[in-house]
Amino acid sequence: MNTVAIYCKMLAILFLLGCKNEIKEMPNSTVPKQGGEKHKEVVYQVFTRLFGNTNTTNKPWGTLTENGVGKFNDFTDKALDEIKDLGITYVWYTGVPHHAVITDYTQYGISVDDPDVVKGRAGSPYAVKDYYNVNPDLAENPKDRLAEFKALIDRSHKAGLKVLIDIVPNHVARNYEGSSTPEGAEPFGASDDSSVDYHRDNNFYYIPNETFKVPEWENGYLPLGNGMHPFSDGKFKEDPAKWTGNGSRLAQPNFDDWYETVKINYGVRPNGSLDFETLPEDFGHKDHKAHFEFWEGKKVPNSWEKFRDIALYWMALGVDGFRFDMAEMVPVEFWSYMNSSIKMKNPKAFLLAEVYNPDLYRDFIHRGKMDYLYDKVELYDSLKHIMQGHGWTDHIPVVQKGLLDIEHHMLHFLENHDEQRIASPEFAGDAKKGKPAMVVSATIGTSPTMIYFGQEVGEPGAENAGFGQPSRTSIFDYIGVPHHQRWVNDKKFDGGRLSAEERELRDFYKRLLNFTVKSSALMGAYEDIHYYNRDHTVNYNHRVLSYVRWSTEEKLIVVSNFDAQENYSFELKVPKEIITKWGLKDGSYKATDQLGEEIEIIMTVVEGTGKLNVSISALESFIFRVTP
Repeated sequence: MNTVAIYCKMLAILFLLGCKNEIKEMPNSTVPKQGGEKHKEVVYQVFTRLFGNTNTTNKPWGTLTENGVGKFNDFTDKALDEIKDLGITYVWYTGVPHHAVITDYTQYGISVDDPDVVKGRAGSPYAVKDYYNVNPDLAENPKDRLAEFKALIDRSHKAGLKVLIDIVPNHVARNYEGSSTPEGAEPFGASDDSSVDYHRDNNFYYIPNETFKVPEWENGYLPLGNGMHPFSDGKFKEDPAKWTGNGSRLAQPNFDDWYETVKINYGVRPNGSLDFETLPEDFGHKDHKAHFEFWEGKKVPNSWEKFRDIALYWMALGVDGFRFDMAEMVPVEFWSYMNSSIKMKNPKAFLLAEVYNPDLYRDFIHRGKMDYLYDKVELYDSLKHIMQGHGWTDHIPVVQKGLLDIEHHMLHFLENHDEQRIASPEFAGDAKKGKPAMVVSATIGTSPTMIYFGQEVGEPGAENAGFGQPSRTSIFDYIGVPHHQRWVNDKKFDGGRLSAEERELRDFYKRLLNFTVKSSALMGAYEDIHYYNRDHTVNYNHRVLSYVRWSTEEKLIVVSNFDAQENYSFELKVPKEIITKWGLKDGSYKATDQLGEEIEIIMTVVEGTGKLNVSISALESFIFRVTP
């Protein structure tokens, strides 16, 4: 359910009740499904090309020489230790596989890419050109680039961090070459019959008898900002034309199509019918071993085998898991085949998918054997509206209740490379407005939490980078990331040039994330107390949110104030049903905040109901641990 639908649903509830202030109690949630983990996982997404870049020129459309670029070697032992100390368990190194780039690496045997089919000067990391090698921009010596990445994997593991990289199954670069493909294997398209639009074992879809044409540029756009390049001539040779990555069947795709990419064929005919065996109805409840055995001996489309082999190749190099781009554009049967193959090699592999259609969540989790999906359309969108001041916290328990059966699989985040920076004017305009949302995102469920590099120091994404525009840190251009660079501090990685406000914000993230990875309650039960307090507590309103989390060892009460101006004081109540589950008797109990402020209040249990006098400032949160 999207945020608008949730809002409408809440208005309907209010209308039916015929009142403004009293809200009917929602049924409380129960113990969420768990995946067997003993602690929360926290993912640090880092755009590899940008992390260690200390150049501050930031010229729009600037070259690598002008604007600089980060390297694998910038992730020193010190840098990785600092990331680990932030409370991180996984690093998602974004932009590692060799994608199309404009910088000339012909002296290393790498072909030149055409600006007419590359977005930005540094190129999109989601237009992969060679799946068996890494981006030459990231290496001190491009000839040894794969060895440099392997060394980074080893350093990451030494620091106690696991490694994720992208696999982009729906599409590849328009100029895919696969020049590093191992002996005995073939690059995508090498054996395709391009005289037909479709064949099950073709890797691409074709438009016979038509030649590809670059889009008509719009809104004043010109490749490289009209910079000079010998290949920038409005032409790219592709005959016959292929379907474009977003599914466009035009030989001349539109400007807003994914024209730099071509779509992979997974055995889905142009009319939408499937050219492969489908899973039995009951397979959603079977484990990865049963899925693996189902596909053994069956003939599958060639693209399935190619991507399976790519994933196993990276796992053999030490990668611990993958983030799968636009996974919902690929049949769920492929994911059953792919992910069961991965899990047979490493049952603990971390498999995260980008899926935005809530109607598909359970199919991709159960039948596609995904570990985690983005919780974008439900929790992220709701939190964003609340942070912007026009959403109600009443939405959050509704969202959480609707996802209860799969909540462990829904990864939470407030920023990633696709989304606007919290501190950007287009989002919230102030990184501090992300603090209550971050507490909720990190503590409301058992699922992993993800942050994007620079989020922890309030990066606003304000740069006009070229192809990338302000509000998002550009993934297409060579650019510096100013707030993050102040933490990098000439590669000392000590935050030496952060402002006091930026330092405080990073300390908040560090305290919060380190608590989450150690808390047993956050892998235990959840129940909403927000609706109970909306009905029974004076001064408690739709800008505040509360819920409880607990395990055998730990009992937590979480309270967040999303209001950027107002402070609130109220007597927070913990309903009898929860007090009974906690095994507490009438009396007094300590409630100590775990976010490092050394705040301790008393919860009194009277006639079975818990009561706490809470005074909470604007944008403040508490995680109270209840003890005798």
